[in-house]
Amino acid sequence: MQTPLQPGSSAIKQDQGWQVWWQLTRPHTLTAAFAPVLLGTALAMELTDIHIMLFLAMLAASLLIQAATNMFNEYYDYKRGLDTEDSIGIGGAIVRNGIKPGTVLGLALSLYGISILIGVYICMNTSWWLALIGLVSMLIGYLYTGGPWPIAYTPFGEIFAGFFMGLLIILISFYIQTGTVTTTSVLVSIPSFLLVGGILLSNNIRDFDGDKEFGRKTLAILVGRKNAINLLAGIFLVSYIWIAVLIIAGVISPWLSIVALSLPKAIKAVKGFIEGTNPLQMMPAMAATAQTNTIFGFLLSIGLIIGNLF
Repeated sequence: MQTPLQPGSSAIKQDQGWQVWWQLTRPHTLTAAFAPVLLGTALAMELTDIHIMLFLAMLAASLLIQAATNMFNEYYDYKRGLDTEDSIGIGGAIVRNGIKPGTVLGLALSLYGISILIGVYICMNTSWWLALIGLVSMLIGYLYTGGPWPIAYTPFGEIFAGFFMGLLIILISFYIQTGTVTTTSVLVSIPSFLLVGGILLSNNIRDFDGDKEFGRKTLAILVGRKNAINLLAGIFLVSYIWIAVLIIAGVISPWLSIVALSLPKAIKAVKGFIEGTNPLQMMPAMAATAQTNTIFGFLLSIGLIIGNLF
């Protein structure tokens, strides 16, 4: 019988190689950082010419902070005994692949360090007030699973994730290009706030039983599995209705109605959670939730770009 890898072992499964390190970043979540940066930049196109280097810097910093946050999650889930070899999900590099816990923590801190250097460049070309906002965002990323009272273990995780990884990234991306924040930029950011929070909610629905066993008080546990699924469906519904109302009110271009093309993914996500009975069966639904956010944001960006051209 094959001996399983022990946590902290230096060995890594040979059939995965570099993919172990790539999976450590939890790449399916990185789109939650990419889509808001693209959307905020697309919103700015109506007011100014785009500074490409600032766009790329903001994109890199957001991706690095998201990846580091995922690694903190990996590290503290292991430390608190939440991750085992049998855990369902993309995490588990420590317990399944033998990466040392200290290596994961060190890599996360290194990514934070690089993002700070990129942030200095952004501040030098815009405003040093962004340094404070960036540091607060990084602190929240750490406290999401780190510290004595992890945000992820409370009913407020969706709100923090939606605000810092959705709405705030859009507004910063918009600000570094235009030097201001407009009412329209805030209004268009609301669905991203909801959908990024929805990604976390979908994760908590999948992990409902395990989180409850370990005493986590997530929003899904607070309202119950069925109500959590209904809430996720409501998040999708409000996001699409919000864009429709903004179009009808003349706040944004009718071209942004292209976002409706992402609706099948949202429907797939809700159906998957309704029909799923265990974490493994709900994995495709969780992936569809993340994909809905990505496609939604990308299509909004395309609509804005086309609207500016015509």
